[in-house]
Amino acid sequence: MAAKQPPPLMKKHSQTDLVSRLKTRKILGVGGEDDDGEVHRSKISQVLGNEIKFAVREPLGLRVWQLVSAIMFSGVAIMALAFPDQLYDAVFEEESVSSKTPIRLYGGALLSIALIMWNALYTAEKVIIRWTLLTEACYFTVQFLVTTVSLVESSRIATGAMLLLVSRVLFILISIYYYYQVGRRPKKV
Repeated sequence: MAAKQPPPLMKKHSQTDLVSRLKTRKILGVGGEDDDGEVHRSKISQVLGNEIKFAVREPLGLRVWQLVSAIMFSGVAIMALAFPDQLYDAVFEEESVSSKTPIRLYGGALLSIALIMWNALYTAEKVIIRWTLLTEACYFTVQFLVTTVSLVESSRIATGAMLLLVSRVLFILISIYYYYQVGRRPKKV
């Protein structure tokens, strides 16, 4: 009696069957875009996260600008706290102000912002970098407006104040530039 040969095995080629592959990926929930526009290649990368997603492609000169900002905020804060009369005289070219308290409070606020700037210098998180740049831009805008109103009210044009206004406009533009550059989505390669 001859043994019956089993029929040849039919190998299913599901890996080459496009419809089957797409159905499998849909069931797993991979291959489509998530809320952030990221396309996950596997369930593992979807669950664990994609570290490239969190890496910041830093614009040229960002860290230098952060360092300059931190030094600038710290220097003006220390000057406002220690030498309020000299700071007021340097900006408005007037003699001593009646009370040093507002200038020292200004120095304390600047020192707080300076601490944020120093901490942002050491982070790679995109959100923190963007928030510090937005904080800078808002601060410089408010300082520009307050100084402009003060000059108009006093009807005096001080050279130090004009230099401050021009520098603030420049600093606003630089901060906004870096804010948008850090916020851009990286180009797909």
